[in-house]
Amino acid sequence: MQDTPLLGQILLGYAPVVGAGGQVGGLQLALMPAHSKARLDPAELLNLLVRAFPGNNKPGAGAPLDVLLNVVSESLLYDLIELHPPSRFGLELPAFMTSGADRAGRFRELHERQVSLVAKGWAVSSLPESLLQSFRALIVDAADEDLGIDRPPSSGPRKLDTYIEGVRTTSELELAFSSGACGVLGLPDDPAVPARMGLASELRVIFELMHLAERKAPFDRIQALMQSDPKLATTFLWLVNSPAFGWRVEVPDFAHAFLLLGPGRLMSWLALLLVWSVPGEHARSLSRLAVRRGLVLSALARAAGQPDLQDEMFICGVLSLFDRMTGIAFHDLMASVPMPARVQASLNGTVGPYAQHLTLMSAVERASFAEITEVADSLMITQGALNGAVMSALAAVRRLEA
Repeated sequence: MQDTPLLGQILLGYAPVVGAGGQVGGLQLALMPAHSKARLDPAELLNLLVRAFPGNNKPGAGAPLDVLLNVVSESLLYDLIELHPPSRFGLELPAFMTSGADRAGRFRELHERQVSLVAKGWAVSSLPESLLQSFRALIVDAADEDLGIDRPPSSGPRKLDTYIEGVRTTSELELAFSSGACGVLGLPDDPAVPARMGLASELRVIFELMHLAERKAPFDRIQALMQSDPKLATTFLWLVNSPAFGWRVEVPDFAHAFLLLGPGRLMSWLALLLVWSVPGEHARSLSRLAVRRGLVLSALARAAGQPDLQDEMFICGVLSLFDRMTGIAFHDLMASVPMPARVQASLNGTVGPYAQHLTLMSAVERASFAEITEVADSLMITQGALNGAVMSALAAVRRLEA
């Protein structure tokens, strides 16, 4: 991500937009000025967003909403609206901004200019049908009337695509989709599967590969085991060759990958392969979130002048959601999944050297701006470094999903 002073002037949070099949269908990006009296350049901010989240830029009301923008500053939100962002950016409007007859003409004008407006809260249900059509979608909180999505946002024929935020459990997630939501903002906090399901048999080969890599076993043994599972070997090469990771040359086979990565970095890529291979719809969404964590922590190590910790912090971030993906507590996972001692300490408690980094990532994923500021300050991480790492990770995972 190109460095810009603007990254040090804002606070950022994000959440995936998850579809009914577990696929990630976009992103909600929350942002606000880091200082209440700061006046940000909206054109510079929009330019940053367009670079980070490129699209075909073709106007059209039917274009997918790639990014929902939750701008926690009324003046900045108004400034962004006036710039007429590409239609793939959905601008979230709080309930108080959707009321008032004087706004009707402005909403229709923005709709005609292909600006994507997203209403928040059921207050939009009182709008006339003609005005309702100025909005692309609706966001409601899970706590509203037990998800409240069994009723349309208006009495007329048009229904808005509905996104649910505030979902905390897998059962709430399932209820949201069974009731008609097109997407859920964020992921539940409970495990993806019951613990009794155990570790999937298809992950066993990866566990064995990680143990061989940890013991620095001869390459021939590692290669033979990788090639014993052609599907796994194909996935590994696909990950290595993804534009998300910026390799300048194509890696044709595992032997070349081993030479390129070396035995030291191989463990990082096997950790990536592990989380990417966990089966299940919910686990699929969590794996993307885990990869973002790994990329952010790796970038923070680099920004702090600690390149020797990059791989270790990447592993920590990538494996930090593995308990939720498998339903098994970390202290039980340690027997199957080899990892550096400092990563173990960080995942298995609050005293490990990277535990606070994981707390920071959780705050970013919840857009808890006060906590982001507090934890980042305690780790001596500047907002510019954190936001640069976050934006780069978000862009990289989008390329990985493409």
